[in-house]
Amino acid sequence: MEQKDYVKSLDGLRFFAVVLVLLDHWTNGKMGFPASYFGVSLFFVLSGFLITGILLRAKTADNLNNRDHSRSLKLFYIRRTLRIFPLYYLVLLVLYIQNEDFLRQHIFWLITYQTNNYIAYTNTWMGSFDHFWSLAVEEQFYLFFPFVIFFIRLNNIPRVLILLILSSVLLRYWFYFNHHSWVEPYVLMPTSLDALGLGGLLAYYLFNGKATEMISNKYIKIGLLISLISYCLLVIQMKSISEPHNFYSVVLLRFFESLLSVFLIFSFVKIKDKSLFAILKRAIFENKFVVFGGKISYGIYIYHHFIYNFYYSDNSNIIPQIFNKLNHYSLGFGDNIFVKLCILFPIVLIISTISWYVFENPINKLKDKYKY
Repeated sequence: MEQKDYVKSLDGLRFFAVVLVLLDHWTNGKMGFPASYFGVSLFFVLSGFLITGILLRAKTADNLNNRDHSRSLKLFYIRRTLRIFPLYYLVLLVLYIQNEDFLRQHIFWLITYQTNNYIAYTNTWMGSFDHFWSLAVEEQFYLFFPFVIFFIRLNNIPRVLILLILSSVLLRYWFYFNHHSWVEPYVLMPTSLDALGLGGLLAYYLFNGKATEMISNKYIKIGLLISLISYCLLVIQMKSISEPHNFYSVVLLRFFESLLSVFLIFSFVKIKDKSLFAILKRAIFENKFVVFGGKISYGIYIYHHFIYNFYYSDNSNIIPQIFNKLNHYSLGFGDNIFVKLCILFPIVLIISTISWYVFENPINKLKDKYKY
């Protein structure tokens, strides 16, 4: 299946993922379920799915043209650099110039994409830079995963991906069994590989046409329903335990989130009939606004904690000042979650849209010079 057949349809799903993260962060986790956890896992599965598809196509082209994979490796890293690095380092530069104390004190961890390792090592979150841990996970994944795809025989790739998935779950269990903080298995790259690996596994079978040929729309919908029910039951069980970070949340949650994400992606890619599901998918996730939201989702994710952080924003930030004034003049109106979201979402969308057109997209277009 060609990448162009499904990338646009997944932009809406990417926007959905980032909205879940923002809602959870900006409402102090009052969504009733771990929305940001699910949003991040969905991001990881999407990343594993898309990156694996790109690498498999490049590998096949190299094999057909009887060439080694050095060119494809170079192009992969150039294209990832053009998409990921500019905005990330621009934000760091601006904050460094503004004398942001925390950034200056932890500059090594930030510029080397090691924020997740810092959080795990110190068991300390990073304030407004907390969310960079997931970007670090993805960058660390990119460092080794192309070699897995390019230098392992095609028919052995599923076995390797399954090994990564199982190892990730078992590693989280090891952390839990040995009474480590929940933070370590949550933020480390090896303990995130079940999400990235499941996305890669789906891409492999779609690339080879096996999933498309063998699994009908009916069974995809059944799988989506079963994975949704399983996820809901797990969340209910997890929340029924007084200890917030228990076996279910530390060891199993990411796997079940990832499994549900796989079936979501599979259904988005495969189901294009006239069923109610397909109609709703097109209406909700494929309208122009949501698709564009997916395109600017990287900027939305980068900026949202700097615009407002429920846990760390102080009164020097203009947004808390606005909320305080609303409280002063409107009898607590500024503490209303709905009001906050109605203020915050337009702000982050406007900033991210400007960022996309003025900075990100012009650089992203340079990728056209580095096609596989």
